[in-house]
Amino acid sequence: MKIAIFTDTFYPDINGVARTLKRFTDYLHANNHSVKVFAPTASSGEYVSTHIHRFKSLSFILYPECRLAFPNVFSIKDELEQFKPDIIHVATPFNMGLSGVYYANKLNIPLVGSYHTDFNQYLQYYNLQFLAKFLWKYMYWFHKSFKKTFVPSIETLEQLKMNEFSNLEVWPRGVDCQLFHPFYDQYSVRQKYKIRKPYILSYVGRLAPEKDVHILLDVAKSLPLHIAENVQWMIVGDGPLREIVEKEAPPSMMFTGYLQGQELAEIYSVSDLFVFPSPTETFGNVALESLASGTPVIGANSGGVKSIIKNGFTGRLCEPGDVAAFTNAVCEVLMNDHLRTSMGIEARNYALTQKWETIFENLLGHYRMVVEENMGAVLPPS
Repeated sequence: MKIAIFTDTFYPDINGVARTLKRFTDYLHANNHSVKVFAPTASSGEYVSTHIHRFKSLSFILYPECRLAFPNVFSIKDELEQFKPDIIHVATPFNMGLSGVYYANKLNIPLVGSYHTDFNQYLQYYNLQFLAKFLWKYMYWFHKSFKKTFVPSIETLEQLKMNEFSNLEVWPRGVDCQLFHPFYDQYSVRQKYKIRKPYILSYVGRLAPEKDVHILLDVAKSLPLHIAENVQWMIVGDGPLREIVEKEAPPSMMFTGYLQGQELAEIYSVSDLFVFPSPTETFGNVALESLASGTPVIGANSGGVKSIIKNGFTGRLCEPGDVAAFTNAVCEVLMNDHLRTSMGIEARNYALTQKWETIFENLLGHYRMVVEENMGAVLPPS
């Protein structure tokens, strides 16, 4: 197949959308499909490839890792006419996404899209709730021409159904269980970060309001002294709240900034628990990466995360914002070696079933159905 992808974020940007699309395009190349990506300039660094067409951009205020591009419409049209894609996939609802919708309709190319980020939930964290009605109207208008809209979880699908979206399909995420695993050398990782405390609690993600990162501080301060003095926190990530969080954090919290690849996998692997209070995830890639590493997750009972964590078996689900619930869950699992070990085994076994190859093949199957339906619609009857 020939697939054109329009997105407002792509590798080397560090976020779930960019990472998922990069893995998908790698898979397409490895399986002899042709792909053309239309994306903004990256927020940091650059990744140059012949299949990527980049445009100048600025960062988006609510989500700086997403870029507002300034697409050259003539250039896009020329690229599409030369490439002749079988299908266009629009991944984000900003300028690049709008360009994809426009040209799919103009050039009669089958159009699908995906819904990755719950911007509606973000509004309350930036005192912009008054925009909710307008945002839902825009998102409905934006997606209504898609033959299929792919969502990361059942929870997101149900939310969009309530807002009268149609043609929805679940497109979950997989995990690289060869990179993320429990078998890294614990001693060398501890030496690397000079960790001497018996227990390690970790968090991976943006340090931003919509991730409820203040819960991490509150939990750290709420732990009983005999537990708190034996815990090392590893906070992996960056964002607008990093300076504030670092200033308020206890000495037991170490901030590493963003990590990738093996460096990131090592942190999951050496952690005893992964604490993830974010209530705004449409999926929660980092939670699945933690499970693949054999590390139970203490997460918010909200959004896509509650589809990943099996409460009591691979971690604990707590009501969003409930500091006491998060603190109790951390104490219970951390102080019960048998429970923590069994959760870790269940977590790894579950992650091993979440294979990218199967997930991408299912997505391509949906693509084929859309293309065939479109051909049936435009070709004269035989």
